[in-house]
Amino acid sequence: MRRPKRPTVDLLVLFVCVFAVQQVAGAVGFGVESFALATPLRRPWTLVTTVYAHASLGHLLANAVGLAVVGVVLERSTTRARFHAFVLVTGMVSAAAEFLVGVALGSPVAVLGGSGAILASFGYVLAGNRVVGGALSRLSLGRRGATALLLVVAVAVTLLTAGPGVALVAHCTGFAVGAVAGRVGVLRADS
Repeated sequence: MRRPKRPTVDLLVLFVCVFAVQQVAGAVGFGVESFALATPLRRPWTLVTTVYAHASLGHLLANAVGLAVVGVVLERSTTRARFHAFVLVTGMVSAAAEFLVGVALGSPVAVLGGSGAILASFGYVLAGNRVVGGALSRLSLGRRGATALLLVVAVAVTLLTAGPGVALVAHCTGFAVGAVAGRVGVLRADS
């Protein structure tokens, strides 16, 4: 019997498993810094673990809901491998952007969670669908206009997800990278 293509469920299970490992690690003296992308950058693996780890149960649940909403739409048009690669790459790029902006501004933060990748998924679904593609082609914005529109939408989505301790740069970066990927169609299984 062939297993159905459900990378969203795979990712939700991975989020929960990593959170469970975090709880055990915390109980034996390894804190969130073992999973978060933070300064000083002594743990290079945190560029990966930051995508799957979460700061709290509430953080995990919020990302799980977002993933459940967008993941089931996104997984219909791609392969399991592409879905997981997209989440990992966009999550790492988003986390790195948040990390680097914090360092550049002199206020480095610890980056943790999959929300950059989840926002990238929303950006992909929004920008990669036929309705939006048709509307954009009728607007004749040109390259600069399309880029400006993308940035305005990315900032708007970022502001909608704003809150205390939220990685706004990661959200904006994730959404923008996902929207560009959606316009190009990097996840299409037929490409």
